[in-house]
Amino acid sequence: MKQFTASEKILRTLMFVLLGGITFVMIYPFYYVILYAFSSSDATISSNIVFWPIKPTVAAFLRLFKMKTIWTSYCNSILVTGVGTVLAVILSILIAYPLSLHRTKGRNVISMMLFFTMLFSGGMIPNYLLIKELGLLNSTWSLILPGMGSAYNILILRNYFQAIPAELEESASMDGASQLRVLVQIILPVSLAGLAVQAMFYGVGYWNAYFDCVLYIDDVNKLTLQAYLRTLMNTSSLSATAGAADSVSNSVLSEETMRMAAITAAVIPVLIVYPFLQKYYVKGVIVGSVKG
Repeated sequence: MKQFTASEKILRTLMFVLLGGITFVMIYPFYYVILYAFSSSDATISSNIVFWPIKPTVAAFLRLFKMKTIWTSYCNSILVTGVGTVLAVILSILIAYPLSLHRTKGRNVISMMLFFTMLFSGGMIPNYLLIKELGLLNSTWSLILPGMGSAYNILILRNYFQAIPAELEESASMDGASQLRVLVQIILPVSLAGLAVQAMFYGVGYWNAYFDCVLYIDDVNKLTLQAYLRTLMNTSSLSATAGAADSVSNSVLSEETMRMAAITAAVIPVLIVYPFLQKYYVKGVIVGSVKG
């Protein structure tokens, strides 16, 4: 065991205190939302919530999940996130892999064009007109297609592919493997960390997106969860929608408690999935960002 000097011990202690304080500042707001969602509305009005719920109750969640619209929006978000993530990862692979090969002609020009789109975009109105001309308004595809092929994710994945030893591809090609077979059976299996990070980036992006839904969707039955939560942030909408959802007494639940419960319910899927992908995150991002 390494023996630290007194100055090193003081420095390490200060670092732990600083990092602990930053972590607390980042986590506590969401923790407060959870505490509020599980607290009785009467108690939250009369008392200050600090570190634990006051008069714990799940009444807000019971009322929330008795709304038909919340389940519809949940299903819409799952559909958009699942289909969008799969298609986006496949598209990123098909673009990033050729760009990672030194023999690909014009790969530097194409990479610069991708990078250019990270700095400048057409804007909201041209995007809306494009979706309209394609006949995708009020369609689920209007929520999937615009988010596919992120330039940032493609460049990260390209760099990750470049970090793979070229000898793997060369040996497979010498054995007569086609380029597609090399990609599917050689490159992708050793790129699971990078692909997991790509899936996480795209999945979280699709799950949290709401502005596209606000712009392109008019049918309430096609709203995603985040867009539906936006309507719940409106006091009148919340009162009209949640107030008559069940027989729970209005004295037990306030609109603020319902909002907190809705926010908590929207984050739960991400909290469930993230631990399974977290072990790939650091490796996938560092290799994809530094190499190449």
